[in-house]
Amino acid sequence: MNISFDFSHRLLLWYDEHKRDLPWRGETDPYKIWLSEVILQQTRVNQGWDYYLKIVQQFPTVKDLASAQLEEVLYLWQGLGYYSRARNLHTAAQQIMSRHGGVFPTNYDEVIQLKGIGEYTAAAICSIAYNQPYLAIDGNVFRVICRIFGILEDIQLRSTKNRVHEIGTRLMKEVEPALFTQAMMEFGAIHCVPKNPDCEACPFQRECYAYQEEQVSRLPLKINKIKIKNRYFHYFIFSHNDQIVIEKRENNDIWSHLYQFPLFETKGRSSKGMLQWLAQYGVEDKKRIKLIETCEHKLTHQNLHIFFYDVEPVPKQLSSNQLLVSIEELKQKPFPVPIQRFIKSQILNQL
Repeated sequence: MNISFDFSHRLLLWYDEHKRDLPWRGETDPYKIWLSEVILQQTRVNQGWDYYLKIVQQFPTVKDLASAQLEEVLYLWQGLGYYSRARNLHTAAQQIMSRHGGVFPTNYDEVIQLKGIGEYTAAAICSIAYNQPYLAIDGNVFRVICRIFGILEDIQLRSTKNRVHEIGTRLMKEVEPALFTQAMMEFGAIHCVPKNPDCEACPFQRECYAYQEEQVSRLPLKINKIKIKNRYFHYFIFSHNDQIVIEKRENNDIWSHLYQFPLFETKGRSSKGMLQWLAQYGVEDKKRIKLIETCEHKLTHQNLHIFFYDVEPVPKQLSSNQLLVSIEELKQKPFPVPIQRFIKSQILNQL
């Protein structure tokens, strides 16, 4: 493994010429850097761009975010997915207000104590905002180092992560940490991409282990695949006189604190037990249930098979987590993406 060549300075030359003009580019405010990093977790730049601008406009400071209602934050976050990010942002903003007097901490050990901030995000904030020598290792950085320097071990192993961290830290010492961090992220994001990277135009082609050994498509090496779980969601739309029953999802599952229609989940496509479950709402006849729409929604480790049913009338008794809302109120509530789409196509477009 050759790390004696002038990697870091050549990387910065590439970055200076090729970096994208992003709304957070050149930002030194740790709050805005934090927002951008959290938004870009599991989200592409072109999707996260508008959300970043929208959230910064609505909550320009940590204080604004901390004093907002969680429902306001979730409403702005609709469509981005991984809603725990929004909940953690809100909690962490409140922690900054209570623990640090509203001033974003400058110490890595304090930053990483904030809700939802792990090693990568803490390092990114400290290196970009404060120019501190903390290496932020995301998937892009992993890929670049593994390919160029020939890391052949499974990237899920802690020993592999330690090795990548050691190499990256040595490279960072040669230049400014803030620039190095952003350049590494950018190079992995737009040049050394997972599939079909432009190796012919790569400034490190001669030194790149993966290119020279024809291992580009193989590296970085990831051995174990996580099993995908199938789930079957049956949603019931109880409506009457432009009023609809909705409920808030619980804390211990996907889409926590978002709203949905009353849900019955089954282990397979069979609707066994559905009529029994509906009896609590006074529905005992299958003729009162009409299937409106079906769809599939893929999450990282789950495939959701979703069924929407129309049921009348509205139940006389609602549970403690349920609400009867108007169409106007429905528009103001945060929903998961597949339910948002259903509301738009089957409810709002029918008005």
